[in-house]
Amino acid sequence: MHAYVECFDFQGLDFDEAIRVFLQGFRLPGEAQKIDRIMEKFAERYCKCNPKVFSSADTAYVLAYSVILLNTDAHKPMVKNKMSADDFIRNNRGIDDGKDLPEQYLRFLFERISKKEIKMKEYDLALQQKQPLNSNRVLGLDSILNIVIRKWSEEKHIETSDDLIRHMQEQFKEQAPKSESVYYAATDVVILRFMIEVCWAPMLAAFSVPLDQSDDEVVIALCLEGIRYAIHVTAVMSMKTHRDAFVTSVAKFTSLHAPADIKQKNIDAIKAILTIADEDGNYLQEAWEHILTCVSRFEHLHLLGEGRPPAATFFAFPQNDSEKLKQSKSTILPVLKNKGRGRMQYAAASVLRGSYDSAGIAGNTVGSVTSEQMNNLVSNLNMLEQVGSSEMNRIFTQSQKLNSEAIIDFVKALSKVSMEELQSASDPRVFSLTKLVEIAHYNMNRIRLVWSSIWHVLSDFFVTIGCSENLSVAIFAMDSLRQLSMQFLDREELANYNFQNEFMKPFVIVMRRSNAVEIRELIIRCVSQIVLSRVNNVKSGWKSMFMVFTTAAYDDHKNIVLLAFEIIEKIIKQYFPYITETETTTFTDCVNCLIAFTNSRFNKDTSLNAIAFLQFCATKLAERDLGSSSRNKDKEVSIKISSPSPQTGKDGKQENGETKDKEDHLYFWFPLLAGLSELSFDPRPEIRKSALQVLFETLRNHGHLFSLSLWERVFESVLFPIFDYVRHAIDPTGGYSPEQGIDGDMGELDQDAWLYGTCTLALQLVVDLFVKFYNTVNPLLRKVLLLLVSFIRRPHQSLAGIGIAAFVRLMSNAGDLFSEEKWLEVVLSLKEAANATLPDFSYIVSGESLAIAHEQNNGETAESDMPKDESERLVTHRLYASISDVKCRAAVQLLLIQAVMEIYSMYRSHLSAKSALVLFDALHEVASHAHSINTNTTLRSKLQELGSMTQMQDPPLLRLETESYQICLTFLQNLILDRPPTFDEAEVESCLVNLCEEVLQFYIVTACSGQTPETFTSGQCQWLIPLGSGKQRELAARAPLIVATLQAIGSLGDSSFEKNLPHLFPLLSSLISCEHGSNDVQVALSDMLSSSVGSVLLRSC
Repeated sequence: MHAYVECFDFQGLDFDEAIRVFLQGFRLPGEAQKIDRIMEKFAERYCKCNPKVFSSADTAYVLAYSVILLNTDAHKPMVKNKMSADDFIRNNRGIDDGKDLPEQYLRFLFERISKKEIKMKEYDLALQQKQPLNSNRVLGLDSILNIVIRKWSEEKHIETSDDLIRHMQEQFKEQAPKSESVYYAATDVVILRFMIEVCWAPMLAAFSVPLDQSDDEVVIALCLEGIRYAIHVTAVMSMKTHRDAFVTSVAKFTSLHAPADIKQKNIDAIKAILTIADEDGNYLQEAWEHILTCVSRFEHLHLLGEGRPPAATFFAFPQNDSEKLKQSKSTILPVLKNKGRGRMQYAAASVLRGSYDSAGIAGNTVGSVTSEQMNNLVSNLNMLEQVGSSEMNRIFTQSQKLNSEAIIDFVKALSKVSMEELQSASDPRVFSLTKLVEIAHYNMNRIRLVWSSIWHVLSDFFVTIGCSENLSVAIFAMDSLRQLSMQFLDREELANYNFQNEFMKPFVIVMRRSNAVEIRELIIRCVSQIVLSRVNNVKSGWKSMFMVFTTAAYDDHKNIVLLAFEIIEKIIKQYFPYITETETTTFTDCVNCLIAFTNSRFNKDTSLNAIAFLQFCATKLAERDLGSSSRNKDKEVSIKISSPSPQTGKDGKQENGETKDKEDHLYFWFPLLAGLSELSFDPRPEIRKSALQVLFETLRNHGHLFSLSLWERVFESVLFPIFDYVRHAIDPTGGYSPEQGIDGDMGELDQDAWLYGTCTLALQLVVDLFVKFYNTVNPLLRKVLLLLVSFIRRPHQSLAGIGIAAFVRLMSNAGDLFSEEKWLEVVLSLKEAANATLPDFSYIVSGESLAIAHEQNNGETAESDMPKDESERLVTHRLYASISDVKCRAAVQLLLIQAVMEIYSMYRSHLSAKSALVLFDALHEVASHAHSINTNTTLRSKLQELGSMTQMQDPPLLRLETESYQICLTFLQNLILDRPPTFDEAEVESCLVNLCEEVLQFYIVTACSGQTPETFTSGQCQWLIPLGSGKQRELAARAPLIVATLQAIGSLGDSSFEKNLPHLFPLLSSLISCEHGSNDVQVALSDMLSSSVGSVLLRSC
């Protein structure tokens, strides 16, 4: 059958069309289990051909049954009340892993199936004639479809019944006046509802009163038989209230709640209960609880009669010393000695049990039990032997014969009875729990839909009991769950299904909720035993297994963490191929589990070993060793059913294998790499170093497998977030000091270690990685440059230095690979960085800073003179922050212009004229801004007043100004010499001349600003006062720039020099009359005048 289904190609087919194609090829068998296996395989095949349509094969499996039901309902004439679109949508709620399928899509399916019937392969005509009334029964679908839907027609059925009852009442009224009696044959069983509603209460009284008051065997037999028939009729017609009244009545007559009063008629009632369970089990529904309660009480008394120690001996809560002493002195029942050691306490408690509705056993009231009561109990326990244990057990062994709905009701009732047994504080019992395990085993071969419903009930039950405060009970429950899991994993699970995962989820939930260390440790050992002993059969169960160990990784107890990791080590080393054999997505679950262990705070070696296993997983992924069956279930990029258009499914046809393979890479690689990336924030240096090493080694070794889209995701979500720690932690406004910029979670030493170790190393590795795979990732250059610029523009000198160093590293290694467009991106980034780091002195110029300066100068005697007012402290803080920010930015700009010059020197021949002019503009802006600061006399005077607070030279940015102008001159001169493509000589010469004029003008203004004329009183003679030492030093610092400027002017061509001489000559003349801080200026001026100006004058003469 599997081979046959594998022959179908459903790729691109809508779901209903796939079912049409599938069912036209063969005739469905009549057995429900065979139909179930066929539909299960169909769902698996459809999901394999269309991996993005449904989240799992379970969804397709349930929807397939729902579609068949809709087809039967819409196109069979015997169905009177047709299903509506809203009914169809309501029937399919929550089938997509707990979520709803899009309503628009379900309406689309409803319309297509309603308009066009799904026709199955024709049956023999004779068979059709034999079964004309119910086509579902022919197909064996009745027991299945009752579970798929929520009985949408039940309410309509009741409405129809009420109409029929009213019609019958009218018929009776019409016939009443007639004297002649006529017998009418009933044509509808619903007529009985009306009759029973009228007479059920008198019948109950008629049977109950004699049963209670009489001991006559014939009367008792007739009453019990009447009750049995009443239960049968009311149960078959779903008259729940009436049925429960009769069942409760016979259950009370068993007198199992008061065993000291048991008589022979009560034994007969017990036998009647067993007969009812055997004959009418399919219709009992909630009434099963009464029957199973009786069975539980019978078993309790039966054990007591045999003298076995009760379950409370093993499962009761610990007692105090006085209770233990009292129990040790309790008398052994003499009559029971030959059968075993039954304790007086439990026998007495049985005697004194309360009413029928009481759940547990009475307290410690041994003293109130009379010898007569005890003798009656012993006698009655012997009477119970008339009902054999085998007859009681038949209820459970025959549960596999119950229909699909009845078995669910049975399990619900048994779970409720077991809950009452286990939650008793004084007398906890496990009888019903053991029976739950048994019936789960008996019914494990039912069709998937039914078994799923059974397990939904059992799962909630095991979770509740597993979290019980009674440790012994919780341990017993988890061990019982382990036994069931071992049996269940013997069954085969097809690809894309999720039921093993659902089956083992109770382990996960209890692992997360339980406060008992013993329970959590037991779960780890149980899951380990289950997986390792059934490793060949585990498919989707790996998900729950990894969730258990992931939870264990975060446990507060060291032993649990170490035990869980020991098991994970064994699984990955020995059974890694099994993990992804069918479910390749479990690879991600494995990775997430290992990432959880990397965060272990108990053992550094555990974290390091987990990182090593992540590297192993990366190697396996790169080798594409993820099992033989590929499953493309990329939940993040999947386009689940979202449109009713038939094109929804056909998109798959246009996706070739390469596209799907890339999506798989995105799905599998990303969690692994992101987990390693997050470890770069780990406070332990060894872990950070190891994680970064494995991360970048993995990317270097396997990056050739990545597509550009995957690389984009890696840079955006794996590599760049490493630096968010520092890129966004520091206030870009400079509102507080750099020391406060790093995350406060780390100590200061750890901050430095992270900043100068991890961050620097990571940024270098990112740059190297980009260079290595430049041919693939070159479209990401702009994003890498933005990362580096974000470092440079931070008001933190160390961060900016790291960014500048990484920028130079990138250029030195990849500059030869850049095209002209890429170089333009580079120089624009440098320009952006330069503009973003211009020093801002605006706050220092404000009046607030001056007031602070006066206070600082007047209050140098003691630190206690600091301003006490909050606003004054805030102003002082802002002033310090502003000064720190200015000094930081000035230092960063010096580093930046040096880096620009270094990059320019390496790749001067690669730069176009446009790129070189962009660099010129950037540095000219830096120089002009620095000059405006240096010539701001108000600012300079305030800086001098602030004194030791600033520790800045005067002028504050002189070095930055002169070096920037120097590099600008170099750029323009080299452009004229190199004459690169697209070079505009006139534009460049104009820039050069303007720059020279600007530099000379600034120098002349500076040289003359300190000289004032001195006049005698006669007014006849005056001269300039010589410059002070400060001005002399400033002019000496500017001298190399002036010398270079004069040399640049002299290097102009004759025609260009002569053309610009009218603008330059007044400046040169002013230089002659200036006082200079260095003789080099005078020498350079003399050389330029003699070589250039002189020749022009000679030619003009």
